[in-house]
Amino acid sequence: MRGVGTVLFLVVLATLVATGARRWRIPAPSLLVVAGLAVALLPGAPAIRVTPEIIGLVVLPPLLYASAEEVSWRELRVVWKPVGVLAIGLVLASAAIVGFVASALTPLPWQMALVLGAVLASTDPVAVTALGRRLALPPKVQVLVQAESLFNDATSLVLFKVAVGVAVAASAVSWAGAGGEFALLAGGGTLIGAAVAGVVVLIRRRTEEPVLETVVALVTPYAAYVLAEAAHTSGVTSVVIAGVVLGGRSDRLTSARIRLQLHAVYGTVVFLLESVVFSLIGLSLPGLIRELGNADRLWPLYALALAATLIAVRMLWVFPLSAVLQRKAGQRRANWRVPVVLSWAGTRGVMPLAAALSIPVATADGATLPGRPLVLVLTTSVVVVTLVVQGFSLSTVVRRSGIALEPDHTEREEANARLSLADAGMRRLEEISELEAVPEVVADRLRRALQARQEHARERLDETNGGNGQSASADHIYRQLRRDLILEETAELQRLYDDHHISDTTRRRLQRSLDLEEARLADT
Repeated sequence: MRGVGTVLFLVVLATLVATGARRWRIPAPSLLVVAGLAVALLPGAPAIRVTPEIIGLVVLPPLLYASAEEVSWRELRVVWKPVGVLAIGLVLASAAIVGFVASALTPLPWQMALVLGAVLASTDPVAVTALGRRLALPPKVQVLVQAESLFNDATSLVLFKVAVGVAVAASAVSWAGAGGEFALLAGGGTLIGAAVAGVVVLIRRRTEEPVLETVVALVTPYAAYVLAEAAHTSGVTSVVIAGVVLGGRSDRLTSARIRLQLHAVYGTVVFLLESVVFSLIGLSLPGLIRELGNADRLWPLYALALAATLIAVRMLWVFPLSAVLQRKAGQRRANWRVPVVLSWAGTRGVMPLAAALSIPVATADGATLPGRPLVLVLTTSVVVVTLVVQGFSLSTVVRRSGIALEPDHTEREEANARLSLADAGMRRLEEISELEAVPEVVADRLRRALQARQEHARERLDETNGGNGQSASADHIYRQLRRDLILEETAELQRLYDDHHISDTTRRRLQRSLDLEEARLADT
């Protein structure tokens, strides 16, 4: 019963803090970590122990899947080269330099310092997505930050396995073997994730049962993760690939009603899991600190030094990369606003914590693995530092950099898109009226509704720049024709997106608006 009570307490605490964070416009992950840490320091607070199974199997799959679904496939194809450089090169550089600093500064033996470097080398997709969800970043920058955090798992996982092998079994490092393992992890995870996505597409195209669709959507990330892990490939990569593939096709797989239901269910699941997991990070730190010995009493200084090292390495990597890319694009003067944001957005979170918790307790000969408690404390501390320092200041950095999209820009883009959709609906209505015998009262009602939408869109553009007495039969015809016009508007929306006239964010927002209207038509 005590365990159930602890879980309920975590859910209530996390929900209250996350709701307050949204109302106060404070980054929820950062505030949740602080709240968890504050509760853990209260007298009589229960000791919280987080296991790798809870993080890796229960929490990570749906959060990774939700993050991957938000990635725009169109934008991803544009930025895949810098994403590859960051996901491989930056991870290797961060692991090497952090490992060197940890070996020189802390009491850790060099083998465990290498493990710590591998654990902290990659950014965290859950934290990055949660922090960036409310930032008005340009689409390419948003996708670059998210995609890097999603695709650098294979690199850090290979490094982690090599480092743990050295620490536990004192085995020699085989870089050829490590390269083969990287290909197995990344390639195998990609294949399994794509296969799972293909099966899910076949299932969802053949059913319109809301309950079944919801179950399939909830099971998909777990199936991708478990199958990949059972095949000794990267479960995280598998979930990410499945999410990216299905996220780009979600609007064509199911009806508007089911899409709205899935959006509500998944939104609730992601909200609860994100809230609980970031609270757990803060709650678990005091318990880990109590396990340290006297030789590790300088751990706060070690954590701050490692966090500063990670930020410095990221800046030294991102700034030259950005300069090279800008020169190739023909820009004579380097623009440092984007690399500043990219550098500051590299927070750590759930993934490093899950990796650190999975470090074995003993070596191959049965002896206690030296330095494991300090690695856990330093990992958790660095996660807390990056979430608090970078998380609370990221919006300020974005605002002062000047790259954030102005509200007027977003309003103008959406208003233009709405006007185009209304125009497409009007054209389709005139075609139907000419080809079929449509009751004049129905056509007039639809025409007036579309004209009102056109006028509303024009009014919004101007601001940013400077049926009673109808029969049941007529109402039925109206709903049928309006659904036909919504199909035309959906096609126009996809055309605007494919032609790069609108961002993926605007496309998703307008698609949801069309889904809501279609669902209301079905209910009336």
